[in-house]
Amino acid sequence: MAHRFPQPSPATRVEQDVTAVAASLERDAELMLRVRDGCSTSFSLLLEKYRGPVIHFLFRMVQNQAVAEELAQEVFLRVYRSRENYEPTAKFTTWLFRIATHLALNWHRDGKHEKNQESLDVEVGDGLTRQIPDRQPGAEQHLVREARFREIRRAIDSLPDKQRAAVLMHKYQEMDYSQIAGALECSESAVKSLLFRAYETLRARLAHLA
Repeated sequence: MAHRFPQPSPATRVEQDVTAVAASLERDAELMLRVRDGCSTSFSLLLEKYRGPVIHFLFRMVQNQAVAEELAQEVFLRVYRSRENYEPTAKFTTWLFRIATHLALNWHRDGKHEKNQESLDVEVGDGLTRQIPDRQPGAEQHLVREARFREIRRAIDSLPDKQRAAVLMHKYQEMDYSQIAGALECSESAVKSLLFRAYETLRARLAHLA
């Protein structure tokens, strides 16, 4: 007779998930401390892990794939240049996205986005052109879904810069209020206010999709 092992309770699974996330964050800090000590392999591991998320975040901020990639290079260059002064007083991702947010906001303030605007209808976050299959089962549903995604992207991208950054970090990077506050260098109450205003705007603009 086969033995049946007890399944973990939902609370246990949540605790395991939290532990796993904490371990991952501690691992990031550990890698960055090794970078501070001169370990180039550790920097390569951090670059491999976060290059994609940083480019995706920057693309949604600046709406230009080439600029997003250039800014991402600058982000990691600044991380590397700051290695000797790194202290794990905040989560590595908070520090990383603070640098990325500053660069994106500075780029907007410089007015460069007026010269380099790209169509969101053509590009997606990873820089690949979205291919919609013809004459395949479910093609109509696929088109409807894509149209909804485009509307949501446009609504988010039309938000003021700091609201957009807060939403992208909250919804897509799954950062908590304290991390977002650290990245934007503001209080948690200010983050909550930014997110409240942003989500109210998005609800109004996307009410027809409900």
